[in-house]
Amino acid sequence: MVAPDTREHRAPPEARGERVDQYLARAFPDLTRSRVHGLIEAGHVLADGQPAKPARRLRGGELLVLHIPAPVPAVPLAEELPLALLHEDRDLVVVDKAAGMVVHPGAGHASGTLVNALLHRVKDLAGVGGELRPGIVHRLDKDTTGCLVVAKNEQALVALQKAFKTRAVEKTYLALVHGVPPAEGRIETLYGRHPIHRQRFTGKVKEGKNAITEYRVLEAFDGAALVEVDLLTGRTHQIRVHLSEAGHPLLCDALYGAGRKAKGAAAEAQERLGRQALHAWRLSFAHPRTGKVLKLEAPIPADLEAALTLLRATVPAPPEVPVATRKQPAPRKAAGGSKRTTGRTR
Repeated sequence: MVAPDTREHRAPPEARGERVDQYLARAFPDLTRSRVHGLIEAGHVLADGQPAKPARRLRGGELLVLHIPAPVPAVPLAEELPLALLHEDRDLVVVDKAAGMVVHPGAGHASGTLVNALLHRVKDLAGVGGELRPGIVHRLDKDTTGCLVVAKNEQALVALQKAFKTRAVEKTYLALVHGVPPAEGRIETLYGRHPIHRQRFTGKVKEGKNAITEYRVLEAFDGAALVEVDLLTGRTHQIRVHLSEAGHPLLCDALYGAGRKAKGAAAEAQERLGRQALHAWRLSFAHPRTGKVLKLEAPIPADLEAALTLLRATVPAPPEVPVATRKQPAPRKAAGGSKRTTGRTR
């Protein structure tokens, strides 16, 4: 159990006019602004001995005392569930998330989530947001597999969230798509929620956040292709939306590819897979404590490998190229024989 913590800080004269919550979030960068705000609201921050309010303006020179209670047990229950770890240290865990596993408990998913599994598996959580729970740095859809980073403490969570926000993290995915796209491409659009279908997102908006996806075709099949995707921004459903709106939705993507009918081997692969064909393959980022670059790779899951094996079996083998016959040197003329001139085009 992590012990409670009390911190004292004297506001400098140049802090005059700043809000208490904003200033403390800068003074203690290991705490998120929302966490500082919550501590102030709960009465755990004193300014010159008096409880502070989040919007209080500093005059400079106040003694600020911040009390951080020991984390309370998380509401989700710990559950013993299958969980593959690619990396673990005292600050973070990188999980190889399985298909079908929801990341967070929520409506319809009160148990059986990644958070439930981590609460059982990880024994040295320091807590985030005042609870003994893992800090989910980013998310993967329920049916997407592969690399997912989880923070064990608030300091690591803040640093990793900043790295993701500033694009200091390299994220590479594998996607099995309908049809065969051009060999490589870059898709850059504005991005936002669909104006009619509110559970969907789209890159066809007039206003929104910037979204950038780059891809390369690794293998082409009959009616499908294996594509390597670099995600340069992290918008919800970004890869699914960009590839779908480029005419190449993921196999088995019910939300963004329902209108696309596969044929032949692609249809068989889709039936064998049974879930959207997206895998968070590789992840590279600087460790929040040491600065050392971590490079992780999640093995291709068995269902995606089975679909690829089926597709590869239908690709015709290239024709055999006969080995060229080595040209024999012309016989040498006997000494004293007549000379022959060969015309050459220059």
